[in-house]
Amino acid sequence: MSKMFFANRLIFWGIIFLVGILLSGCKNDEDGRIKSESPKPNIIYILADDLGYGDLSCYGQQNFQTPNIDKLASEGIRFTQHYSGSTVCAPSRSSLMTGLHTGKTFIRGNKGVKPEGQYPIPSSIVTFAELLKDAGYKTGAFGKWGLGPPGSEGDPNMQGFDKFYGYNCQTLAHNYYPYHLWNNQSKVILDKNSERLTGIYGPEIIHNNALQFIEENKDTTFFLFYPSVIPHAELFAPEKYIAKFRGKYLPEKKYEGTDAGKRYKRGGYGSQNESHAAFVAMVTILDEQVGEITAKLKELGIADNTLIIFTSDNGPHKEGGADPDYFDSNGKLRGYKRDLYEGGIRVPMIATWPGKIAPQAISNHISAFWDVLPTMCDIAKIERPKNIDGISFLPELLGEKQILHEYLYWEFHEQNGKQAVRFGNWKGVRLNMHANPDAPIELFDLSKDMGEQKNVAFDNPKMVEKISSIMKNEHTYSKEFSYKYEQETIAE
Repeated sequence: MSKMFFANRLIFWGIIFLVGILLSGCKNDEDGRIKSESPKPNIIYILADDLGYGDLSCYGQQNFQTPNIDKLASEGIRFTQHYSGSTVCAPSRSSLMTGLHTGKTFIRGNKGVKPEGQYPIPSSIVTFAELLKDAGYKTGAFGKWGLGPPGSEGDPNMQGFDKFYGYNCQTLAHNYYPYHLWNNQSKVILDKNSERLTGIYGPEIIHNNALQFIEENKDTTFFLFYPSVIPHAELFAPEKYIAKFRGKYLPEKKYEGTDAGKRYKRGGYGSQNESHAAFVAMVTILDEQVGEITAKLKELGIADNTLIIFTSDNGPHKEGGADPDYFDSNGKLRGYKRDLYEGGIRVPMIATWPGKIAPQAISNHISAFWDVLPTMCDIAKIERPKNIDGISFLPELLGEKQILHEYLYWEFHEQNGKQAVRFGNWKGVRLNMHANPDAPIELFDLSKDMGEQKNVAFDNPKMVEKISSIMKNEHTYSKEFSYKYEQETIAE
């Protein structure tokens, strides 16, 4: 046989080999056509702490700018009717992690435990971090936890995270120059913050560890949970940031906090003579950190296969010198943190995913934290747990037909108990539920009254009855959960 024959045979089998490699990354669709099997995306979920619905310039903030977060919105989708899991930190995070609303999720208050941390989420409960880890994701959490002390069954390493760095305890996360942070179960002593020193800004060192996690996992598929401590009180930022805004937000608000004694750097808020400038400085830091995350993804060449979601855990707070009315932090909404009116639970949500989510999109889809778990399951192509309250909003992200909630439900057990229901454009709120489970329900038509100023319950008795029935049915009582636990909470 000629050399030409063998050369042609070699070329033929080479082509067959290459085709085989290409087809190994493909599968047949329902019509038998071959289509590419796209890789699972990296997922970054950024959770701001007490950032109000109106605290971003892309949501109407006029007093300062958030250019990096605004850029996310311009490159992706901005939700106008997204809701947090609760109106305070721990139950909101519990709802997020479990896909259950606060009538069912285990953690429904901010109960603390000694010496450090909050009441632990049980090991029997499945979090979406565990689901993603089982699906092959490298998982990391950087920031504030609040769902179980170090070494407990609620420890982030026991709830699906390979890596945790930050504040385990949300009470200690009040303080921005902490005595220590946690690297998994190892306590990291910050000597430069000993006694009254302010050498290491907590959010900065946490952020650097998050960027390192991205670097270390650039060649794998990862889930980064970034529950920032900004801009929750105390209102502290490095001088170089406060100097940018000093004198620009007058008259300034002075706050006298705990600068000595037992609560110094142990949960008590420090004094601040420039609360307005400090607040803007903190939001500016958060915005810059978001920009650094997106820049890191582009530097590593993985931005196109990364979904980023940015949101907040509840409405704006009024603690430690914070002045949400000065900045119109809740926009047109009524209420603040610890309220079940819209200002306490409606939060910004932005998502970007190059090539998947259309740029400059705006969604009016009604969604909540308990929808995140099923959405993550669909994105990672894994089976969803049964008996959850969430509905995946992946179709909404992709511009496809979206299934809608019949209603959303919340309950909150401080301040003598509160319940709320969103049913279409109707919103029902019940106060003093512990004293009177049948207390009157306030009813608002959000299509006409976004600020919940006009109670129309008297004119719509059938809708009040419907919402009352939902409130009764959605509160789940169990032996593990008691009203004693619900009401034994501490200030975050």
